[in-house]
Amino acid sequence: MYKLRIKIMVAVLSITLLVLTGVGIVIGQLYQDFYINYVTERVEKEANLAAYMLATERLDLENAQKKALEISTLLDSRVTIIDLDGTVIGESAENPVTMDNHLDRPEIEAVEMGKHASYIRYSETVHDELLYYAVPILDENASKIGYLRLGLSTDTLAEMSEMIWWILGISFTVAFVIIVSITYRVTNEMTRPIESATVVANELAEGNYKARTSEGKRDEIGQLTRSINILAFNLEQLTKRHEAQKERMETLIDNMGSGLILINTKGDISLINRTCRDIFQENTDLWKHELYHDVIKHKEVIKIVQTIFLTEKKQRAHISFPVQLEVRHFDVYGAPVMSNRDKLKGIVLVLHDMTELKKLEQVRTDFVANVSHELKTPVTSIKGFTETLLDGAMNTESLREKFLTIIAKESERLQNLIQDLLDLSRIEQAYFQLNWQRTNLQVVVGEVFDLLKDKAKAKQIDLQVNTEGDVTLEGDTERIKQIAINLINNGIMYTPQGGSVHVSLKGEQDTVILEISDTGVGIGENELPRIFERFYRVDRARSRNSGGTGLGLAIVKHLVEAHHGKMAVTSKLGEGTTFTIKLKRYREE
Repeated sequence: MYKLRIKIMVAVLSITLLVLTGVGIVIGQLYQDFYINYVTERVEKEANLAAYMLATERLDLENAQKKALEISTLLDSRVTIIDLDGTVIGESAENPVTMDNHLDRPEIEAVEMGKHASYIRYSETVHDELLYYAVPILDENASKIGYLRLGLSTDTLAEMSEMIWWILGISFTVAFVIIVSITYRVTNEMTRPIESATVVANELAEGNYKARTSEGKRDEIGQLTRSINILAFNLEQLTKRHEAQKERMETLIDNMGSGLILINTKGDISLINRTCRDIFQENTDLWKHELYHDVIKHKEVIKIVQTIFLTEKKQRAHISFPVQLEVRHFDVYGAPVMSNRDKLKGIVLVLHDMTELKKLEQVRTDFVANVSHELKTPVTSIKGFTETLLDGAMNTESLREKFLTIIAKESERLQNLIQDLLDLSRIEQAYFQLNWQRTNLQVVVGEVFDLLKDKAKAKQIDLQVNTEGDVTLEGDTERIKQIAINLINNGIMYTPQGGSVHVSLKGEQDTVILEISDTGVGIGENELPRIFERFYRVDRARSRNSGGTGLGLAIVKHLVEAHHGKMAVTSKLGEGTTFTIKLKRYREE
């Protein structure tokens, strides 16, 4: 915008300067010519008057010299009286006797020719530039008796000319400064709204649609600024609507219950919603602009994407993969995104989590079978040994005692199974509530050790506990004790003779960590996601022989979740298993 302002000012001022210079030269020359004409007329009149005064005088050398001096004093000019033969008989500036014949002077020659003209030339007599004018001296009979010449110094002309040029120069300089000031103000008035409009246009180009410019006067520039403001308002409204739609769409995408992935034609993930973070248990925000097969680790999903790229047709598949401690099931629907010209623009994948539905189906189909199977074994044993006793074995003391011991053991197992089923059912009810109170985890573990020390001693298993920091928290003491009993009892149960079970308690600022490690048989990696399912046993024979019901870990998981805690398990076959539980120190409202 400075360039436009400078261009306008340079153009206007250049023209103004040229015009002022031309006008100054013309006016100066006119003034100079006018003054010269004025001086020439004055000299002419003074010369005619002096010649008239000399017409009645006797023009001898003495008298002519006297009159020349008198006239020179009166007129403040050089006066020369010349005889008809060119002899100087009177001279105000020099002794006339010593002067040359003046008949050949141009002003005398002009008089001889009947002309009246002034001449400016340098005088060797007075060493100055003079303006000369000559007239004839006529007697009473109008006969020419001589010549009178006046000489006026041109210093006055030069001073006057210089004064005229100074006046013109100062006047035009002042006028030029005034014109510069006016031009600057006018240019500013013209360019200021344009500058403002340019700034607003740049702001609009950068995305700031709230920018506005002053509308100014009702001229063309005012119309331009009003149009820019209308454009900015419309863009702002469009942007707001677009942002509102975008926010609604992002909210819908991020909060939909299914995972959404959009892949472009290059194979880069261009959009992924928040649900995918829970599905894949990774920071999926980092997946954006990455190749799908570099970040997605599940071959089933990759295969679906590749099939769509190859066939450009919709695909649907049911897949399952482990997520943390359980296997989750997904209904994956993939479709190509086609342009108006039927060209592939990308792929959209939707992952519906079907795990809960699958669990309900599995629970319905497995529950009866599992409960029937678990109940059948002790009931069959009780019935079989009872019938054997009734058939005559009760008469043999050794057999009677043996069979009654087995019946008692199976009855206890049946009671434990029913009790665990009741506990699990109660915990899973919506109205289930914990008895919140201040709980010392070290005291709870100590009580559990007292309950299980005989069982551990029988297998020569070393029970150890290590406490670090404050391990008090808000929770249900009995339920936390039930968690510890299940996990420590499992550790003793699945640890060979001579092993150890180590319990670590650690208090942090907002959490308390319970970690139970054993040196037992361990759990296979493929078994880990299922160990919290009802009636699931890693080693069914060992579990049944030890009196396990297959519901302990399911109960533990539900109780930890009821306390808003987190649970993790790591295990290695032949080396042992570690359960880690993080419980919040304070109850969440």
